[in-house]
Amino acid sequence: REHLAANASLTESPPSILPLQLRIACKDVPAATLYDVLHDTHYRKKWDSNVIETYDIGRLTANADVGYYAWKCPSPLKNRDFVTLRSWLPLGNDYMIINYSIKHPKYPPRKDFVRAVSLQTGYLVKANGPLACTLYYLTQVDPQGEHPAWHMSRGNATAMKKIYKAGLKYPEWKQKHEPGFKPWVYPEQNTLPSISLAELSLQHADSLENIDESGLAEDRMHISDDEA
Repeated sequence: REHLAANASLTESPPSILPLQLRIACKDVPAATLYDVLHDTHYRKKWDSNVIETYDIGRLTANADVGYYAWKCPSPLKNRDFVTLRSWLPLGNDYMIINYSIKHPKYPPRKDFVRAVSLQTGYLVKANGPLACTLYYLTQVDPQGEHPAWHMSRGNATAMKKIYKAGLKYPEWKQKHEPGFKPWVYPEQNTLPSISLAELSLQHADSLENIDESGLAEDRMHISDDEA
């Protein structure tokens, strides 16, 4: 069974952007497999029912890139998207991935999404022997505007369980989908265009659209069975 624990740090941040810490024990999923799941954007479209669009934009170094992710929010909340700089680091048998929001001149905010801001988001995958691991997740996201805090905490907890289940199924899926292609492990396979840091800048929340959805009650949301 998976074991999920959560902790919201008490800071002076508004409730919707409190740092959220989660962990889940993943039996029968090696750390390297879960690390692959977190990187593989093609596989994410198979297990993440909330994803609308996700893709890599370009690479900065052998272990850093820029990517785009858009996700569905329960109606009538508006859908959100991110542009983030992501970096990763193998630590022996453990793995770390972190990201934060940036601005890219070719990927400005879109009219059909609210551009959210990842202030800090990170995954730590710690091996528990050769066939199991624990996933630790820390995130502080500004979804933009006055947003019901319950949605972010509920959505992230659900996502952790989905990641674990995706890890159980990944080896079989990967065997049928370019099994040797892992540019996050083998940087020589990376064919993304190079990006210069000079093209990028930090994404600040105060420069984006501000909307008020705080009055939307949880019991009035249209939430799919996959999110429950």
